[in-house]
Amino acid sequence: MADYLPLPDAAEPPALARKSSRVASVDVFRGLCVFLMMLVDYGGSMFPAVVHSPWDGLRLADFVMPFFLFIAGVSLALVYKKVTNRVEATWVAVLRAVKLFLLGVFLQGGYLHGRASLAYGVDIERIRWFGVLQRISVGYIVAALCEIWLTCRTRKEVSLLKSYWWQWSLAIFLSAVYLGLLYGLYVPDWQFEVLSLPHSLLPANGSNVYTVKCSMRGDLGPACNSAGMIDRHVVGINHLYTKPFYRNLEVCNMLTGGQVPQNSPPWCHAPFDPEGILSSLTAAVTCIIGLQYGHILADIQDPRRRLKNWCLLSVPIFVLGAFFAFIG
Repeated sequence: MADYLPLPDAAEPPALARKSSRVASVDVFRGLCVFLMMLVDYGGSMFPAVVHSPWDGLRLADFVMPFFLFIAGVSLALVYKKVTNRVEATWVAVLRAVKLFLLGVFLQGGYLHGRASLAYGVDIERIRWFGVLQRISVGYIVAALCEIWLTCRTRKEVSLLKSYWWQWSLAIFLSAVYLGLLYGLYVPDWQFEVLSLPHSLLPANGSNVYTVKCSMRGDLGPACNSAGMIDRHVVGINHLYTKPFYRNLEVCNMLTGGQVPQNSPPWCHAPFDPEGILSSLTAAVTCIIGLQYGHILADIQDPRRRLKNWCLLSVPIFVLGAFFAFIG
């Protein structure tokens, strides 16, 4: 009996069609992040409780940035699961981070003057160098380099601690540096000059010099924290965000239209960047934590084992965060 041979041009059954390389759950989480961002941006006027906390506290809007950083880390664990050429992968990651950083400078640096203005251009002496996209780019490049160079997977059965202990070590080191600078740096008294900007009740073409009394270390308030001091010395006070959200504190007495009265505390008039240098360290840590959740997603196929490992990772981090919040 003759052997039966398959037809050479037979179409592949739909069930055997090539699966998409995208992970639906990651795309869904990204979409939820974008939705949440739009909700707090456009719904904040109707529901003030969802906007950013002026300083201490946690509101719905305060989850947006950590969520974006976290999912960036998860995505990198999937993208760099198998790296054949580390040098080439590094150059690609650096190029992407630079593009994202420059895009952030273009969008948030002051080049665009708002939806109602046709004018454009920015004073280079007052351009804002840091912002939302810039922070994501910093977290992205740190996490990408971690995944490219600091991975110790040598066998098929991957240990989520032993295989990535260098990444955990870097996250702990960055957190220690952050806490050391936040509580250890001495913040002296400082002065700044405010020109006649829309948020200040100064006469036209006028200016005023304010002095903020500090002479302390370890303060976590808006006036004398070391994060602001680092930005003022490294970046320059003229390159910081000119309308910080802490002006919504009751002590600043901000009026309708974002104007700060002259009798408000001096620091209420000062620029401050919520996406500054020091807090970029914790942004990188957030991306590294996202990497670990991405490893579980990439290396473990059983849904129950994934959920178990995610819980084993989440509970200690939650307890540690709650402990730090409790002790202040």
